[in-house]
Amino acid sequence: MTDDTMHLLDVVQKSDDGDFLKAIAETALQRIMDADVDNIIGAARHERSPERLTYRNGYRERTLETRLGSLELKVPKLRAGPSYFPPFLEPRRTIEKALTAVIQEAWIAGVSTRRVEDLVQAMGMSGISKSQVSKLCKDIDERVSSFLERPLEGDWPYVWLDATYLKQRQGGRIISVAVIIAVAANTEGRREIIGLNVGLSEAAPFWIDFLRSLNKRGLKGVKLVISDAHEGLKKAIRQVLGATWQRCRVHTMRNLLARVPRAQQSRVATAIREAFVQPTQEKAREIWRAIAASAHNSLPKLAQAMAEAEDDVLAYMTFPKAHRTKLHSTNTLERLRPKR
Repeated sequence: MTDDTMHLLDVVQKSDDGDFLKAIAETALQRIMDADVDNIIGAARHERSPERLTYRNGYRERTLETRLGSLELKVPKLRAGPSYFPPFLEPRRTIEKALTAVIQEAWIAGVSTRRVEDLVQAMGMSGISKSQVSKLCKDIDERVSSFLERPLEGDWPYVWLDATYLKQRQGGRIISVAVIIAVAANTEGRREIIGLNVGLSEAAPFWIDFLRSLNKRGLKGVKLVISDAHEGLKKAIRQVLGATWQRCRVHTMRNLLARVPRAQQSRVATAIREAFVQPTQEKAREIWRAIAASAHNSLPKLAQAMAEAEDDVLAYMTFPKAHRTKLHSTNTLERLRPKR
């Protein structure tokens, strides 16, 4: 899988505490085990069949450690015959790549039977029918769709918007698509994924339609939107949300230092960071403007870029001080609510 795909899954996982991704992974593995046991028994649960060899006899719990976290699984037990133990739980068997491929595809384009068949093969299982695979695909797709289309209740004062590009097969060709994700924090500090969509580019109409879809689902009370400086996105935020825009501080710093000779970058970065640690926006502006003024002759491109970025990169400093460490960048993917 590509680094971009891993980035997307990391965003999804960290933005919702990983709970939903874990639930999808557990569902996929559980359904495959249940289908495998149905084939061994010769009948589905509660099915009357002359081919039935035995019956289920409860479960035993097992934990599978993955990059998505600890997956809690229920391994079916049989009333008679050899005990059932799925091959994928054996030491040294790796199913990570196939499992994450299924989950990533569920978020982006719906799960294909080929991906699930790859997962079944990686799990060391055989005899899973086409209809069982199709049923699992439908189950996962419905869960993801339900999550992404759920109503949004209450106010969501802070919204983070991010995007990445992935390779996707369409019509026999591999193309690059933009995957955009929206994360928001409600008034209780709970941070959740509130939307995800796929398009061919990050043009303004794409972002506008995406944000309007969030509004239709109930997004309201937005006070600050944090994102990078993509022009299409900025236009959509102004047109649809009408909230204050915070330019991602990390991206801004990279942009500024690109205008500074390498030998001077460390010194300039240290000076700029001094503005970010000030207790008020007024103090931060004073230092920001002093740095820009000192660079006017020696580093004119830096001075100009700093002047253009000032309002947007310091916008978060008008919000509560306790929230600011989470509001200045799209790179921060932790809950605003402090841990108890």
